[in-house]
Amino acid sequence: MISIKKLWDIYKYLLVVVPIFIIHIIIFQESTLKNAAQGFYYSIPFLYFIYIVFSKIILFVIIKVSEKNFDSTGMTFLVCTSIKMAVSYFILRPILNSSSENTIEKVNFFAVFILFLAIETLITIRLLNKNQ
Repeated sequence: MISIKKLWDIYKYLLVVVPIFIIHIIIFQESTLKNAAQGFYYSIPFLYFIYIVFSKIILFVIIKVSEKNFDSTGMTFLVCTSIKMAVSYFILRPILNSSSENTIEKVNFFAVFILFLAIETLITIRLLNKNQ
């Protein structure tokens, strides 16, 4: 069973996402960016939702593996992240294949992806350092 402290660590880092999400939405309320955001294939809240789900799944798997077999934690993180990248590519494909010039949407997508990747990496590093 996952301890309450480990769950709190996960949610503490994921709570950092809330102000970033709010700032992200506020930035896209500016008139020029608002027009660009209306043409996005995926909305900003949808991207955050998808990556919050991915992060929760990945972090729960990593914590479970670290409790059962600590030596496999790093490899599990790499495998889970690789799977997430592959799924992300299929999510990103319509944006890459669209005929319109959508640089803002591409940057937006990668910014959200990198935000959650950084959070997952920080939690995994903390988990690995705690158990040594």
